[in-house]
Amino acid sequence: MGIDIGTSGCKAVIFDEDGLQISMAYRGYDIISINPGWAELDTDEVIGKCFDVIRESATILEAGSVKGLGISSQGEAFTLIDKEGKSLCNALVSSDIRAKEYIKSWVEKFGEEKLYRITGHTPHPMFSLFKLLWIKENMPQLWSKSYKILCFEDLLEYRLGIKDPSMGWPLAGRTMLFDVVNHSWNQEILNALGIKENQLAKPLQSGTVAGFVNKDIAKDLGLSEQTLIVTGGHDQPCSGLGAGAIQPGIAAYSTGTVECISPAFKKPVFSDMLRENNLCTYDHVVEGLYATVAFSLTGGNLLKWFKDEFGNYENDLAKELKCNPYELLLNQLPVNPTKLLVLPYFTPSGTPYFDSSVKAAILGLDLSTGKYDILKALLEGVALEMRLNLEILEKSGYEINELRVIGGGAKSYLLNELRANILGKTITIMNVNEAGCLGVAILARAAHSGESVKDISARWTQPVSRILPDINQNYDQKFLAYKKLYPLLKTYFF
Repeated sequence: MGIDIGTSGCKAVIFDEDGLQISMAYRGYDIISINPGWAELDTDEVIGKCFDVIRESATILEAGSVKGLGISSQGEAFTLIDKEGKSLCNALVSSDIRAKEYIKSWVEKFGEEKLYRITGHTPHPMFSLFKLLWIKENMPQLWSKSYKILCFEDLLEYRLGIKDPSMGWPLAGRTMLFDVVNHSWNQEILNALGIKENQLAKPLQSGTVAGFVNKDIAKDLGLSEQTLIVTGGHDQPCSGLGAGAIQPGIAAYSTGTVECISPAFKKPVFSDMLRENNLCTYDHVVEGLYATVAFSLTGGNLLKWFKDEFGNYENDLAKELKCNPYELLLNQLPVNPTKLLVLPYFTPSGTPYFDSSVKAAILGLDLSTGKYDILKALLEGVALEMRLNLEILEKSGYEINELRVIGGGAKSYLLNELRANILGKTITIMNVNEAGCLGVAILARAAHSGESVKDISARWTQPVSRILPDINQNYDQKFLAYKKLYPLLKTYFF
């Protein structure tokens, strides 16, 4: 079983010994935002729904048939836990930027380059380090009651009965409290923040057996007290394994709410170019490999926004025809590149700028501009942002020739064709619907069977089709203009 705890929902998927999906359950939940810049999840709701999907996905099997489970988790989010194991607060998720005012003074005192050399990450309010600093300063009563500080992977382990929970190295890396070379919590960072190592989960290599499901809990969930719980980690490298993107020149391209490219490489790299462009270096879930994450926080959420705000006709028609309103919108896109240029920051930017104040812009509008021209230009803007990230990675020595598309956006041929044309890369469609769950299921299978992770991945992940760039759809000139847009406009945002 693979469990994926995301920002908008959780799912559990069971695979057979040939890697074929035999059951899946999903539950959604909503982000809570009571103040501008805040983004939280109700921790107990999330864990309760994790239990629901585990139970539901296991119902089609004989009780106790699940041999092992792995956990893929959103990064950075954490919850303070008291001595009775109760949640003291909601979980602060990646898009929460309330801690941005605390970064400068703390980093100046600690040393930005030193922090990067230890953690492989550059400062941003998304990371647990700065969110913890905010809680310490603004919620001192909760801070004093905190017995454990747990991310969702280790919190689910804890709720499943492991009293000394663990987390995979990749998830530990996303806290910015972790030494990604020595694979341990960094005492200097912990001391500067004022927390103790025993408040955190044990960091273990992904694929390590963390323990077993509690007997009584297992019975309730349709599992067994012999069901292994195996460390997984941050969802992006978990998905990379699930897409089989663990070879040089190949990267996973996650196309959900956020767009994210995750290549794997053989050694940690701490270059000035990567640091200046906020491209991290941290552990992959595959032993001996490292990963980076190039991402845009504006992705599929932009297509959803357009549908909700301007797609009334398509929404109504989709109900009448019982079809997908997104496909109705995408089928109307103009064939050729648009004459518009979009800066796609409808959210704070991701890499390379880490700008939490930036705004979006659409240039080139006139009275001839149609609704579908604007939609295509928005999608072009997101893809151009990912091309910018790819260019930086390639200048840093990570040449990527193939992108294995996963996530909700992998289902649309038209979207993937547009991505291939703008990025100038081969887009590969995989035989995988739930790459994050498959990745940690591979880890669980390897821990149970003794077979190597790479061998299982080679058997369980197979390309279905490839989309090559259309040489007649040339986006080179538009990309050159796009690279100038943010530097020109950034001083005008308010």
